[in-house]
Amino acid sequence: MIDKKRVDEAKGNFDTYLREGLLNKDKNEAAFSTYLKNSELSLRVAEKLMEDNELKSWLWVVVISYYSMFYIANAVLLNLGYKISDKIVHKVTMDSLIVLVLPRLKKELIEEYEKIQEDALEIALAKAENIIENYDYELGKRSKFQYEMSEEIKKQKARTSLDRAKEFVFEMRKLIK
Repeated sequence: MIDKKRVDEAKGNFDTYLREGLLNKDKNEAAFSTYLKNSELSLRVAEKLMEDNELKSWLWVVVISYYSMFYIANAVLLNLGYKISDKIVHKVTMDSLIVLVLPRLKKELIEEYEKIQEDALEIALAKAENIIENYDYELGKRSKFQYEMSEEIKKQKARTSLDRAKEFVFEMRKLIK
């Protein structure tokens, strides 16, 4: 977990980087595109190297994997309007991620979680209604079943009824705890 002290340090460093030109306001489209390509390529190379049972170069898998992250991080920073200069680039990138990206990432993840939570609630409500509707449907079907259907239709309807009953009982048992 990134503690408050580290966040405060990154904010102080960030301001220094701007003043000293280690970080500049810039939206360099060519660099952005290159960073994206390099990130993707690095990931693919790391995957290939990981699968190569002959080389077994775990160090290079780690190094190349890191660089895929480094490149995409710099693409994100460029997208936000900041270009890292050529000095202490890894430190500047890390501090810039803490200052610029972490708050956005937290916000986005919370929004995604809330959306998933809303979706889960809708699914649960629909399922609850479906379970009770199935009971009502089976109540009506029982009467028709006894007096008005062929054997094949009765067999199909019986399978459906059994499946619905299993689900209904399963869900009802959860309420009994």
